[in-house]
Amino acid sequence: MSRGAAGRTGRPGAPRRPPIGVLSRRALLGGALSALSLPLLCACTADPARSAASSSPRRPSPALADDGTPIVAAPPAAPSRVDADGVRVFRLRAQAGTAQFRARTDTPTCGYEGAYLGPTLRARRGETVRVEVVNELLEETTLHWHGMELPGAADGGPHAPVAPGGTVWPSWTVAQPAATLWYHPHPHGATTGQVLRGLAGVFLVDDDDAPPGLPSEYGVDDVPLLLSDPRFTTDGRIDEETRTAIGPLGDAVLVNGVAGGCLPVTSTRVRLRVVNASPARVYALAAADGRELTLVGTDGGLLAAPLPVRSVRLSPGERAEVVVGLDPGERIGLVSLPPDLGLLPQLAETYGAAEPLPLLELRAAAELAPSPELPAAPADVPAPDPATATGEQTFQLSAGRINGQVHDPGRIDLRVPLGATEVWTVTSGHEQPHSFHPHGVRFRVLSVGGAPPPPELAGWKDTVYVPPRTPLQLLVHFAQPADDRTPFMYHCHVLWHEDQGMMGQYVVDPAG
Repeated sequence: MSRGAAGRTGRPGAPRRPPIGVLSRRALLGGALSALSLPLLCACTADPARSAASSSPRRPSPALADDGTPIVAAPPAAPSRVDADGVRVFRLRAQAGTAQFRARTDTPTCGYEGAYLGPTLRARRGETVRVEVVNELLEETTLHWHGMELPGAADGGPHAPVAPGGTVWPSWTVAQPAATLWYHPHPHGATTGQVLRGLAGVFLVDDDDAPPGLPSEYGVDDVPLLLSDPRFTTDGRIDEETRTAIGPLGDAVLVNGVAGGCLPVTSTRVRLRVVNASPARVYALAAADGRELTLVGTDGGLLAAPLPVRSVRLSPGERAEVVVGLDPGERIGLVSLPPDLGLLPQLAETYGAAEPLPLLELRAAAELAPSPELPAAPADVPAPDPATATGEQTFQLSAGRINGQVHDPGRIDLRVPLGATEVWTVTSGHEQPHSFHPHGVRFRVLSVGGAPPPPELAGWKDTVYVPPRTPLQLLVHFAQPADDRTPFMYHCHVLWHEDQGMMGQYVVDPAG
């Protein structure tokens, strides 16, 4: 298996520059720079030879429905080529740009191959991929492949920085079943701001073994939906200063960068691949009229059987594949209900769990193409067997630490033999919500608070909500190597907690 190109620039723990494309408060107040406009500074790149027009993309306004409602479109599919050696090659340039989320107001943003968010990468199980990652920002970044089982050298965590103007070429062989994954930056101490400004995208894994029946025409009846919730200042910038104890909670929910939008539907069923790309907010995806949705997949892949649900809880980093059936001419609102976070009631509003939030409206055409029946068994998901475990680990998330320690990039917290399986027990030691994500692996949830997991947690996972004072037991298999130079991370995916040091790192050693 390919371990990927090194090609790294910068060093872990180096002093941070101001956030990408944004001046520090000191610089904004400095008289020498007072004449410069923020959008112009956001357009700058590390290469002074590039023109502002070529280096500062502007996100086009969304198309409008007949009644003026903005249309939510699927992210564009990323172009790729297959080299003579059979490797599928993509390119992603991290860029600064501008977008209009409010009429006549330019907002400085960032994106991949554009001004905001990124294109959808797609590869098949067994295929080797290589991605040219170019940093055209003003700040160091990384690119992490969230949910991908791959060697630590290609993972894109905090130990793989890309300096302004730098390029890396991670390469790996896709070694997991069909799944909805995503990618985002992971620089230690600066992830929240970079994700807030739009650095995120979807990576779809296809599998020849997947049964027919699931909607699969990309952008038509198979649509990724990235959920984000920025808060905007009065002058239109994304507010990175206002936050609760779990980080920024926005005043607008964007779906693929669109607020209050609609998704045209032309078939009797539509498959929605929902990604919680928000830094802190937990969603409970539901139909506004209370009808059932059909859950067919979670983070790590498809479920063993379609599962009717009234809502799906998604903590930061989690994904869900849901299928919605519609009649001709029907309109269905999708909302986020107040999620059950296991919190004390008085804390629900503090953590954004008190009010329902509108997401988008599904609008069926007057005539719909028929969809096939859903497969009875989308995937083969054998029951987890704790007897296969060869070790145990315990992680307590509390007070910005894991097991009482703040992240230290020079400290290896855990070593695991390649090929091992372990039971990991994860607990939140206080009343704050958390979302736990280990890199480079998928896992199965064995228990929640000592009880069997609910059906929606019965499939493969790579990120999971951790309720307050409720232990979760996870069965984790380590199939990919990671060394001391580029270890895997495990951390809270509430990004403000991650940036403050609620993160550890581990090595998966082929030598045992």
